[in-house]
Amino acid sequence: MRIARFSVREGSPAAGSVSFGVVEGDPARPESLVVHALAGHPFGQPQPTGESYRFQDVRLLSPMLPNKIVAVGRNYAAHAAELGNAVPDVPLTFFKPSTSVIGPTESIAYPPFSSDVQPEAELAVVIGRMCREVPLERVPEVILGYTCANDVTARDVQQREGQWARAKGFDTACPLGPWIETDLDPSDLAITCTVNGELRQAGRTSEMVRSVAELIVHISEAMTLLPGDVVLTGTPAGVGPIQVGDEVAVSIEGIGTLANKVVKRG
Repeated sequence: MRIARFSVREGSPAAGSVSFGVVEGDPARPESLVVHALAGHPFGQPQPTGESYRFQDVRLLSPMLPNKIVAVGRNYAAHAAELGNAVPDVPLTFFKPSTSVIGPTESIAYPPFSSDVQPEAELAVVIGRMCREVPLERVPEVILGYTCANDVTARDVQQREGQWARAKGFDTACPLGPWIETDLDPSDLAITCTVNGELRQAGRTSEMVRSVAELIVHISEAMTLLPGDVVLTGTPAGVGPIQVGDEVAVSIEGIGTLANKVVKRG
């Protein structure tokens, strides 16, 4: 099941309203897609409202507004190596603020304090229920689904400042979308990043140093995860700079494509 968060475009009696919905149809043929609105949130047993919209009549938003985003660095050995880093003995975790989240139709605003902004294609895990100290065998029970993420990074700031709060937490630094896929095996999915159609990153989730389940165990050992929280699982090799005017697209097998333009911060 594909769960989206959307607003209704002008021209409908429901124009401007924001809802969750189930997307049905073939993503390769956007004109075939229909969004069936849900009452309330998608956790537990989602209930349809009976209202449906053509895909062209809605605007996709970030599929979730998380309380927190817990990200994992250097979880692909080749990416760690390309930046001159070793794979850490334990997962390297950090936070991105909720204010960094944007959706698939929004723009990445190039921060004025950086001259080297880089995209990082990542599989994002969306938590479906409150949990803490989750045993490995029960991890699937706490996951709502998966979406595409772009861990946009001001690389020069990351290297200059040492800690990553500004480098990875600036406004618009966490695009998510296009929707949440709830029926997916995350163990071996193709993941790519293109810039203006040119392939930059190409990897598979099977190349992760630590699996999705291992990351959830590690993170939940320390903190409570809430419904809607997002875990970013690391990026494959191939990172490089982007510029104002570029279009960045993150694609993950079985989910879809998240595309964002890069603009100058106003």
